[in-house]
Amino acid sequence: MCKGLAALPATCLKSAKDMKHRLGFLLQKSDSCDYSSSQGKKEKISSSQRLSQEEVRKWADSLENLIHHERGLAAFRAFLKSEYSEENIEFWVSCEEYKKTKSPAKLSPKARKIYDEFISVQATKEVNLDSCTREKTSHNMLEPTLSCFDEAQRKIFTLMEKDSYRRFLKSPYYLDLVSPPGAGCGPENCKRNHAHSLDCNSNIISQCA
Repeated sequence: MCKGLAALPATCLKSAKDMKHRLGFLLQKSDSCDYSSSQGKKEKISSSQRLSQEEVRKWADSLENLIHHERGLAAFRAFLKSEYSEENIEFWVSCEEYKKTKSPAKLSPKARKIYDEFISVQATKEVNLDSCTREKTSHNMLEPTLSCFDEAQRKIFTLMEKDSYRRFLKSPYYLDLVSPPGAGCGPENCKRNHAHSLDCNSNIISQCA
C-alpha cells in the first residue's frame, strides 16, 4: 500500500521543498528580468521620441528649420494634407532625394518620374509653377543633371514659405506642440492664442479669468 509523502524520510521532504523554493525564485527572477528589459526598451523608445520645446520653437524661426527636422517635416506634411496641398512638400522632398543620386544611369529615370508626377501637364500632383520655370525644367529633362530641378524647387519653397508656412504656425498642428494640452491656460498662453488668431471660446476665457 502506498503511503504517499508521509512515507518519505524527512530529509527527502526538506530537499524537495528547498528545490521548489529555488525554482520559484528563479522563475520570479526571470519574469522580473524580462519585465525590466521590456520597460527599458519602452523607455529608450519613449526617450528617442521626445521632442523638446526648444526644438519646436526653432521651427518658427524659418521654414528651413522646420522641414529639415524629421518631426517638423511630418507635422508640416500633415498640415498641408489637411489643406489638400501636400504636393508642394512632396515635390520638395523628392527633389532633395533626387540630388542624393550617385549613379548617373539612374538620373534620367528618376528625373522623369518626378517630372511626370509633379510638373508635366498631366501630372497627378501638379505643383504651382510659372510658365517660364516649367518650360526651363522641361528643357532640363533632355539631359537631366543633379541640379535640373533646382529652380523649380526654389520656387515651391518660396511659395510654401510665404503662404502655407505662415498658416502652419497659427494652426493646432504647431500650437499643440509648442504649447501641449495640459500646460494650462495662463495669461501667456491666452496672449499667444490671441496673437495667432485662434478662437478662444467663452469657456476658455472664463478659465483664464
